[in-house]
Amino acid sequence: MGLRVYNTLTRRVEEFAPLEAGHVRMYVCGPNLYGPSHVGHALSYLVFDVIRRYLEYRGYRVTHIQNFTDIEDRIIETARAQGTTIEALAGRYADRFLREMNALNIRRADHYPRATEAIPQMLDIIRALLARGFAYAVDGDVFFRVTAFPAYGRLSGRSLDEMQAGSRVEVDPRKEHPMDFVLWKAAKPGEPSWDSPWGRGRPGWHIECSAMSLAHLGNHLDIHGGGQDVVFPHHENEIAQSEAYTGAPPFVRFWVHNGLLRLTEGPEKMTRHLGNIVTIEEALGRYHPDAIRVFVLSSHYRSPATWSDASLEAATRGAERLRIAAEHAEAVLRSAAAGKGETRRASGLAPAADAARAAFEGAMDEDFNAPRALAAVFDLATALNKAADSVTQSPETAPATAELEAGSRMLRGLAGVLGLTLTASMSPAQQAALRRLAEDLVREQPGLFDPAHPLVDRLRAGGAGNAVSGEELVAFIADGRMRARQRKDWATGDAIRSRLDSLGILLEDTPTGFTWRLR
Repeated sequence: MGLRVYNTLTRRVEEFAPLEAGHVRMYVCGPNLYGPSHVGHALSYLVFDVIRRYLEYRGYRVTHIQNFTDIEDRIIETARAQGTTIEALAGRYADRFLREMNALNIRRADHYPRATEAIPQMLDIIRALLARGFAYAVDGDVFFRVTAFPAYGRLSGRSLDEMQAGSRVEVDPRKEHPMDFVLWKAAKPGEPSWDSPWGRGRPGWHIECSAMSLAHLGNHLDIHGGGQDVVFPHHENEIAQSEAYTGAPPFVRFWVHNGLLRLTEGPEKMTRHLGNIVTIEEALGRYHPDAIRVFVLSSHYRSPATWSDASLEAATRGAERLRIAAEHAEAVLRSAAAGKGETRRASGLAPAADAARAAFEGAMDEDFNAPRALAAVFDLATALNKAADSVTQSPETAPATAELEAGSRMLRGLAGVLGLTLTASMSPAQQAALRRLAEDLVREQPGLFDPAHPLVDRLRAGGAGNAVSGEELVAFIADGRMRARQRKDWATGDAIRSRLDSLGILLEDTPTGFTWRLR
């Protein structure tokens, strides 16, 4: 069986094959740059990051385009309220978005075109639609004529009458049909605008993605992605204007839509204009990127999800379990390399690793079933832990070092397809709490620290200008704890270790001092 993908257009799972053998053209709707992105956006971009990674794992070359909407009503309103320009506002949020994508280990798209850069292409499309009878101009506005496109509504599965009945948009009496949508808006006083054959104005929202996707990927896309909330009207309108313009359907071979994220059980999705959001910045301040990924991957991409502390804490434990399994095996391998050799007895690790890979691929081949794929990775982690333990506990039945190394490499490889780093990193919240702990100890237990230590004065001074890295703080606190133990003040030493543990930092004593790791 090959890769099978659910197609929103046909409402069934279909065998996937790109138009050009070995090359997938993928377009994913990007953010509207009027405010910070939230974890609902992160869910969508994580989903398509994993889809891209798996396609590449399968040997495809993927050209991935993701747009930036930098001209739109809310951008204009926000820029005006903040006393800035749309360029400055959009630039600030684009930079922030890319930083947050990096922090989430979301691979960069091949290109991030901006709507304001594609005005000439939009004007070309609109002129052609007018010439072919698919559009009409009124008072400087240009509308798409939905009755001229018989297939309108096939993506959302609704007729024009059903769309009209469910629409909450006030009908413009200038429209020929209530569901006709705007391609070009006449300029209002004080708004950004561009010259056009119909007067100064700016593009409608829907035409932007058609212009950018056609310019960068051609007339036929293999995958067009986005959230289920943009199936109608955005993607419905994209099909109509794109296919009417090119005259060469289908515009998109596979429409792929992710489920939506909510803060609480109920119908309302997470959205900025309702204010029921957790920003990506806030989420990264509390949770490791791997934990956020495990949370997203634990639900099928087409299913809704609910963001909650309990779910993220469970995801944190799952991400830690995978990381610790990899680190444990690698530590055992380092120790074995320093020893006298390896045992050669066969073990169950190699068959378990092969079974995990087969289960992983089988799951991802069936409409990118990440929960099942993630379960296969956890099964491999369990087998790897058992094999690594046997090296020290039962060396006579331990697996060969090469077998353990191959299992460890496979764990990291499959996890990497899901975008998991299996590395530890301190969150901003952890670093801030660690700083407070160090400051408290300097104040409460000054005798534990050398007054000449360079951190002592900086911690007493406080302030953002005296920033200290998390690694420096752990070493400083652990040195103080060691001094307490040297004085046989076991209670203080245990209390410090317990406080570190509550921050997710595990301190372990060794014959030569201490080591530490993040939970």
